[in-house]
Amino acid sequence: MNSFESITIEGYRRLYSVQVNMRPLTIMIGANGVGKTSLLEIFLLLAASAKGQLESKISDLSGLSEIMTGDQAKSLAISLSMSVPNNAPLDYYLRITPKGLAYEIALETLTQQNDPSALIPFKHIESSGLDVKYYSPDIQKLLRPNWDHNPLETSLSQVPKMYQEPENLRKRLASCTFYGALNVAPKSPVRLPQSMRPVTLPGSNGEDLVSCLYYLRETDSERFEIIEDTLAAAFPDFERLSFPPVAAGTLAMTWKDKNFSKPLYTHQLSEGTLRFLWLVTLLQSPDLTAVTLIDEPEVSLHPELLQLLADLMREATQRTQLIVATHSDRLIRFLKPKEVLVCDVEDGLTTMTWGDSLDLEKWLEDYSLDQIWAMNLMGGRP
Repeated sequence: MNSFESITIEGYRRLYSVQVNMRPLTIMIGANGVGKTSLLEIFLLLAASAKGQLESKISDLSGLSEIMTGDQAKSLAISLSMSVPNNAPLDYYLRITPKGLAYEIALETLTQQNDPSALIPFKHIESSGLDVKYYSPDIQKLLRPNWDHNPLETSLSQVPKMYQEPENLRKRLASCTFYGALNVAPKSPVRLPQSMRPVTLPGSNGEDLVSCLYYLRETDSERFEIIEDTLAAAFPDFERLSFPPVAAGTLAMTWKDKNFSKPLYTHQLSEGTLRFLWLVTLLQSPDLTAVTLIDEPEVSLHPELLQLLADLMREATQRTQLIVATHSDRLIRFLKPKEVLVCDVEDGLTTMTWGDSLDLEKWLEDYSLDQIWAMNLMGGRP
């Protein structure tokens, strides 16, 4: 499976110069304002750029000058490496500089070191300003595009679909998905009946949770049983989920509790129960995207559910690279140092350090990982 191996960020907010070797599961810990959310934002920026939405994304972020590292950075640069089975990794580089009130894609390259002895790697894309070139497999050389090329969008987003390696990277980047705080207000989408349709993800606001669970029950009963078993482990009084129709093509969802003769509808479930159900459904999905970004999954969850959550996240890494930001010291108790990326600030700028690169083995003989963090032996504390 293709996976992202490393990322380097220069000039984005507090991430002035940060390099992270990526792993299947990355759980970022640290105080508020140390750059955890910024790493999630970088992947959302890359996803938007891969879909030809860089201009609108930068606009949503209030402009390039607002997201660059104060007066210390003159550009925003991102390097990303993706593994390729039976071949050399793809190395993507993007540098954006301010230009008047807008910006310019100053440099963008996609290279691959197919021949270890070659001084210069093979180039799929080489763009500098308005000088844009793609490698044509037919002619076997770099050519300028013969189509209308938008200079404010990345060359990667405009790559011809038949160019296999660049398109593979583009699709994986474009698919990155973000899940933040679930809206569980009384009239929120997750609490309302939903249409009967084939979906395999619950939606970032739970707008497809009922549809997704019903579809999984009908098409992947084994996975649906795992979801119900997980709910039973988390809530001992839970019996089953059901999906009564409320109108043509529209389903509600009910939760049967041993203590009540009548089932509970989604609008009757507690915030923590509903959020945990949404997270279980998401993490058990067979169609997780290449990268799944989750911000503060512990919100509203009872501490006893966090060990189950940690196990669910580990299992999900068989289908996605998972990047999570958390403030929960209780969740950290159930993690391994190799899963924890400690985020800290030095001289106003972010540092990121993997937990297993710290000398913690002797401490772990007597203390749990959350205790070690509370003792400020790992950094990442306010």
